[in-house]
Amino acid sequence: MADGWFARPVLFVADIDVSVDFYVMQLGFTQPWRHEENGNALVAQVERQGCTLILSSQWPNKVGKGLVFVSLDFGVLESLRAELEGRGVDVRDGQWGYRLMVVADPDGNELYFPYPNEA
Repeated sequence: MADGWFARPVLFVADIDVSVDFYVMQLGFTQPWRHEENGNALVAQVERQGCTLILSSQWPNKVGKGLVFVSLDFGVLESLRAELEGRGVDVRDGQWGYRLMVVADPDGNELYFPYPNEA
């Protein structure tokens, strides 16, 4: 990215393999790369349609404390909700001054999907 910014939030997880499995098998992400040392996975990247996340097991004291907002058009959000519920993902409703769809990963990191203002 020569002139643009490219941000990737880091979510801290207890076990890279368990987390990657959740993001790939349950949430429909792909895993383009991972970093291992001595056969132990320490960091992995997961992606889905422009949403890129880094998963790291390197700071155990930060595990499960992450929160990421992912903004989608209403129709895309409704389709995603149906897809995730069809896969058995625990999808919850939430509030942040407006309505949200909330998904938590196995460590408790949360993905907040705000519903676009219908006004």
